[in-house]
Amino acid sequence: MTQLLLTVVGADRSGLVSDLSEIVAHYDGNWLDSRMARLAGAFAGIVLVDIKSSKVEPLKADLAGLEVKGLRVTVTDTIPTTPQQDEGEAALVVHLVGHDHPGIIHKVTATMARLGVTIDDLSTGLREAPMGDGILFEAQVQCRITNATTLDDLRSELEAIATEIMVDIDLVDRS
Repeated sequence: MTQLLLTVVGADRSGLVSDLSEIVAHYDGNWLDSRMARLAGAFAGIVLVDIKSSKVEPLKADLAGLEVKGLRVTVTDTIPTTPQQDEGEAALVVHLVGHDHPGIIHKVTATMARLGVTIDDLSTGLREAPMGDGILFEAQVQCRITNATTLDDLRSELEAIATEIMVDIDLVDRS
């Protein structure tokens, strides 16, 4: 069996996921994991599928055919892994909210990278602030810290930049 990562992008329309999943199912592919969203009128997603090695090339050919329907699919071969948490790692959820302005995600992720924190999942969005007080930016980051740093160090660094970039940041240990 081979695991493939499919990256899909196209103008949003009804039936995009159905078209994609039909081809995967036709080749007896197993849809393992995915993240998909509509952003600014476009549709984007990533899908991890498991498929027999002998069916990879025909699957790729059929997926390329989705371009005529407005969906561009990029196929990346992956190395199958078993999710596991290394000893000494702490799993965290970082929630951030503040008035929207450029650079928030860069400041937070640069701090995490410098401390050796690995991001597993990142979700962001905008919403109206209560009582017409502008637009709020929200982010939720699922991440892991390794032996390279400590939870206290990460908390301290994020609290310091929270003041600088004027956001509230909460950390929840999910280990």
